[in-house]
Amino acid sequence: MKPADEERIAARLAKLMAMICVRNTGIEELHAGTVPVTHTGDYSDVFVTDADGRQIPWSDASHLDDDQMRSLMRQIVDRLYTFHLKADDPGFRDHLDRWLAVADRWDEPQFDKAFFEIVSRPQR
Repeated sequence: MKPADEERIAARLAKLMAMICVRNTGIEELHAGTVPVTHTGDYSDVFVTDADGRQIPWSDASHLDDDQMRSLMRQIVDRLYTFHLKADDPGFRDHLDRWLAVADRWDEPQFDKAFFEIVSRPQR
């Protein structure tokens, strides 16, 4: 297979997996909240006030607690597992084809060199 074909297939698969395995998860609950107003554009003028009255800069505030992060990661792992397990199932593939029409409108993915370098480092 030509490298260009491999890249095209990998790009379509990445967008499809992101859409059905990551986007439509608990991450939607985080996205559904009220977006704070920022006049600086970088949210340095936005603060969270906690129950003890502490003013926490938006950039320093955790937006997920450990239980929420664990739940989100379990949901994503379960969906990725199901995706790989059922990838050859004709009914599942029909479902994927319908979502692919939407995912194809997303921006094309870019090779993440920093990620690749981290995961390909020899272990000590």
